[in-house]
Amino acid sequence: MSNRLTEKISNIFRQDEAYRMNRTDAEKTLAQVFEAAGKAPNSQGFEHLKSKKGNGKKAGLVVLCIAAVLLIAVLLLLLSGCSAPWSKASGSNAQKEAAAAAIKTGVGTRDATPKCLIPDAAGEVIYGNELAQIDASHTSDGYIIVSYLGDCPKVKLQITGENEVTYTFNCQGGGEEEVFPLASGDGEYQVTVYENIEGSQYAAAYSTSLVVVLSDRNRPFLYPNQYVRFDKNSAAVALGKELATPCSDDLEVIANVYNWLIANVTYDSEEATSVQSGYIPDVDAVLERKTGICLDYAALMAAMLRSQRIPTRLEVGYAGIAYHAWISTYIEEIGWVNGIVEFDGQDWQMMDPTFAANSNESELKSFIGSGDNYELKYSY
Repeated sequence: MSNRLTEKISNIFRQDEAYRMNRTDAEKTLAQVFEAAGKAPNSQGFEHLKSKKGNGKKAGLVVLCIAAVLLIAVLLLLLSGCSAPWSKASGSNAQKEAAAAAIKTGVGTRDATPKCLIPDAAGEVIYGNELAQIDASHTSDGYIIVSYLGDCPKVKLQITGENEVTYTFNCQGGGEEEVFPLASGDGEYQVTVYENIEGSQYAAAYSTSLVVVLSDRNRPFLYPNQYVRFDKNSAAVALGKELATPCSDDLEVIANVYNWLIANVTYDSEEATSVQSGYIPDVDAVLERKTGICLDYAALMAAMLRSQRIPTRLEVGYAGIAYHAWISTYIEEIGWVNGIVEFDGQDWQMMDPTFAANSNESELKSFIGSGDNYELKYSY
């Protein structure tokens, strides 16, 4: 059983009259409940239970009542995910086999035809100088296209929205047109291209401000960009279509893509320890070698889901003290499901799509967790 589920049940326990029981009795009773469900409890989930005395008979009755309720809750939660359970991918054969067995086949009722939005350097709204050019023709679609025209080998782009979050990217140079998302929503953005002077020192080559009004707040997370690169000829798009074909709704597509990755792509621990700052995923290369780090997994999932018309944020931040990536998706009639696929440095896990299909946003948030262990920094 996941630590989150253990903690969820422990919270139910703490919120009831169990506070009046002796801590030892409380832990023993919970342990028995989990044992009856065939699962081992997480002892850390009990460490905050208060040690208070109470009437023995009354407390005993409370224990039995709560134990019965908890046992039913445990069994229901365990059984509710049978068709698409929480999955974990730490690389064991059993986990890969479970993910492979969960992959849907056949033909569903959902249209799996890919739709790859194409960024356009239309040239209608241009800012720049002899060193850098910014095409802002499609800010309403949530992206800009930047070209560095100088000869400095190390160039960075910074984009800061009204939420004061600054996104820093590496520019390839050579006049190459690169797509960058406007991920902070509507408002004024400051866009600056920096050239390296020496060491870690940079000087502004060009800077401008843009006022952005998005036609749809989800648009930035449907287009390809520097971190989530794909087009109609990408192998990732073809695979996305294959995995979406057996599905009848977006949640099934997400689950099928997730389970396929877990069953077929191996986490590259060696690369994770040596990856350099500014690393940019290549989703088709990940497919070819069948290995990757968290950013590769998230970018590949995002590319496949975006090409299936499912707005997907590749999110980067901290899981505990480690720097990691995960994804959030937008589901019609539910809204944004934050952290639908998360990674904590050891395991990937996906929330139960069956639960998601029958829950509102606040219930989803409660099910996924408080988010205390995840600190979002950037969305691409």
